[in-house]
Amino acid sequence: IAAIRYVYLHTADAEAFRLRVLVLGTGKRAASLINLRARTDQQGFTIAGFVDGGDSHQIDSNRVLKANGPLVQIAAEHQVDEIVVATDDRRKGLPVRELLDCRLAGIPVTGDLSFYERQSGKVRLDLLYPSWLIFSDGFNLGTGQRVVKRLFDVFAASVLVVLSWPVTLIAALAILIEDGAPVLYRQERSGFEGKIFKVLKFRSMCVDAEENGAQWAEENDTRITKVGRVLRKYRIDELPQLFNVLKGEMSFVGPRPERPEFVRELSQTIPYYRERQCAKPGITGWAQLCYRYGASEDDAAEKLQYDLFYVKNSSVLFDMMILLQTAEVVLIGEGAR
Repeated sequence: IAAIRYVYLHTADAEAFRLRVLVLGTGKRAASLINLRARTDQQGFTIAGFVDGGDSHQIDSNRVLKANGPLVQIAAEHQVDEIVVATDDRRKGLPVRELLDCRLAGIPVTGDLSFYERQSGKVRLDLLYPSWLIFSDGFNLGTGQRVVKRLFDVFAASVLVVLSWPVTLIAALAILIEDGAPVLYRQERSGFEGKIFKVLKFRSMCVDAEENGAQWAEENDTRITKVGRVLRKYRIDELPQLFNVLKGEMSFVGPRPERPEFVRELSQTIPYYRERQCAKPGITGWAQLCYRYGASEDDAAEKLQYDLFYVKNSSVLFDMMILLQTAEVVLIGEGAR
């Protein structure tokens, strides 16, 4: 196996395994696909070219293919594996007959939003429209999967509570010695369907950290104590949230619960922000793995794109993958938080 792998890595052409994509459109939406990077090498792609879809021209003319025949013929000439529809204004009409011929010829036809979602692992807000959410695949977490997810949460939280009590005791003593009581920090958060609950965490900031009201947490926040930095680095401060999981207020995996005042503020400025609350909040999540520490409205909007992807594609298998990657981040000490 080692010998075969060595030969393969030194002889195989990586481009041969990339999807060859033909983009219908030359405007803003089509141009946004040029710099799109796949989230894994296995899902890499190459843009074979662009075809004029009757919209504005923001693509280098050298990359626009000449339409010397029907779309299915162009796709065959350039050995296209998939066609992505990325026209700016579809009300002007799409070449429906030609797209249908491509589909019947076995060439997948995908909308730009679905393609972007699949390749990047997030739902792009600036291109999003309600009908896409309504008619696209996803949101399939049915009763059976919810029951399995809840049983796993209860079982795993119970086991971790028992196994982590030495760490919990040491963390509590360290907080008391450095900064005194209280050891636990209780804070109101907005949970599933907007229900307010109190999240539990080991206190990692000084007692008067929010005497001036709610503030965004920063990456190198001066309010964090020395013990708190260690607790945050290894996510030990999150251990008390196991009791939130047992109570059913949280899950192991889901969008991070946000403070109600921030939810009200962000819902007025960021479209679809409240939609992230249709899933139970989690101790870890897809956004935490994929995006750096966020402390602004722009960061909240970026992380929302990953949260919407998780809500839309939520499944028990996806949760398992997120938990494995979270364990890797915690053990190595690098990555998102």
